[in-house]
Amino acid sequence: METISLWCNARLATLQGGTWGLVDGAAMLVGGDSLLWVGPLAELPAQWRARTTAEHDLGGALVTPGLIDCHTHLVYGGQRAREFELRLQGASYEEIARAGGGIRSTVAATRAASNGALLAAARKRATALMAEGVTTIEIKSGYGLSLADEQRCLALARQLGRELPLAVRTTYLGAHALPPEFDGRADDYITAVCAWMPQLHALGLVDAVDAFCENIGFSPAQTRRVFEAARALGLPVKLHAEQLSNQGGAALAAEFGALSCDHLEHLDTAGIGAMRAAGSVAVLLPGAYYFLRETKMPPIAELRAQGVPMALASDHNPGSSPGLSLLLMLNMACTLFRMTPLEALQGVTLHAARALGLADRGTLAAGQRADFVAWDLDHPNELAYWFGHNPCRRVVVGGTERIR
Repeated sequence: METISLWCNARLATLQGGTWGLVDGAAMLVGGDSLLWVGPLAELPAQWRARTTAEHDLGGALVTPGLIDCHTHLVYGGQRAREFELRLQGASYEEIARAGGGIRSTVAATRAASNGALLAAARKRATALMAEGVTTIEIKSGYGLSLADEQRCLALARQLGRELPLAVRTTYLGAHALPPEFDGRADDYITAVCAWMPQLHALGLVDAVDAFCENIGFSPAQTRRVFEAARALGLPVKLHAEQLSNQGGAALAAEFGALSCDHLEHLDTAGIGAMRAAGSVAVLLPGAYYFLRETKMPPIAELRAQGVPMALASDHNPGSSPGLSLLLMLNMACTLFRMTPLEALQGVTLHAARALGLADRGTLAAGQRADFVAWDLDHPNELAYWFGHNPCRRVVVGGTERIR
């Protein structure tokens, strides 16, 4: 007989209907890893009450869906604090990258690190995010840039998902930068990236495919080749687009029905229209905007006006967003990008789920995955208000409470 547990005495922010969806005196019934019923306790049907085998009192806590970090680069070696100093002294991100720093320096550190060291470091980072209520995370490759190293980084990300109470989605980002052994041969490297893709997919290591379409990354034509290879395998695509310049990457990604286009500081009206038509999510990354001291904001007002869903993510990586607080990203999204607190919370729940192609999480409703967080807060707008403070009280992932 299936165990059905009742989680009661809560104020729910269900995020239903484009609103906070607040329900006071609420309860949720959990069976297996799914929500069976959600609503005011007083309205719980008698037949469900009769089948309940366990009861949990949430102590009047505010409860939201589990948080989703839909863009991270969690598996890598080393750090780049010296580059941070150089930028403070006036060097640009592009100048550092062209001088052999940037992504290439992390590639060297990642290739030199053992599997054990990479896994231990990634686990520590994941645990920090989990402590603030993250229940689903996307982890990209892109710091190996060889078949063997991309494979082991993706495999380690999968291992994290098996070892931790955390749902992990993996994204192949072989087209992240040009490795030194391919200097001057970018097209040849893209040929290799495309050739590795079916091998990695056959090993069950790839949920989606990404690329860095940028003047210091890969051209739209090269990105198209990567996306065509992904489409041939039936893999969805995502794109680092319009971060430092407008390469028309968002419109290109939309041609392939991209799940998301990410960064988007230089996104134009044509790109927004293409994303809207394709149903692509705009993933905004305020941590990178802040850390790189950018001044050109993503076109939030136009994305909002055009009805393009906006997600938020930590973009955790060693070069441009080394933060490990998704809650801080909510505050940054409001203070730096002028998003509303509701938009910010939607950005790390239902819209983040959509950016990963996941329809079974991101709201609190019957049929959804039982991922939820209890907070020591009165209203969900406080999640974007407080910073430097963790109000997370309890976390449930797939119907099982995570031991903190």
